[in-house]
Amino acid sequence: MGDACQHDHALSGPGPAAVSAAVARATARCQADGERMTAPRRRVLAQLLAAGEPMKAYDLIAGYGEDGQAAKPPTVYRALEFLERRGLAHRIASISAYVACSGGDQAHAAAFLICDCCGATEEVMPGAADGLAHAAAAAGYRIERTTIEAHGRCPGCRAAT
Repeated sequence: MGDACQHDHALSGPGPAAVSAAVARATARCQADGERMTAPRRRVLAQLLAAGEPMKAYDLIAGYGEDGQAAKPPTVYRALEFLERRGLAHRIASISAYVACSGGDQAHAAAFLICDCCGATEEVMPGAADGLAHAAAAAGYRIERTTIEAHGRCPGCRAAT
């Protein structure tokens, strides 16, 4: 990210059982809505969930194959587009990375707290999203997706400096 950290971080994603359960819930949600959760979509979602932190598309491509083989870029990009559209993943534009949604089964505005030191990213519920939605409606707009990004330092990095 920004400044190099000189201290340890405990960044880790959920275990395999939690990842499998989350992928199964996402698959059931898609099926209930008449959408297909294809094998590439499941694999990309599983990668994002297991990472527990934002991943760049090329890291997803490189780590796609369970036997170490990379995927073709269009396979991963199509899966990411689907996951974003379904609200299962978010793109964090300022760091050009993707993260699995931690906001539950409902479509929602996403807000991210991004540590410029270690890169830790936390999804939070933005209070400002309701005001933005009302302002958009008053102007005749229909918002399809909202992502708010806030950069700073996480508690661990703040404590270490």
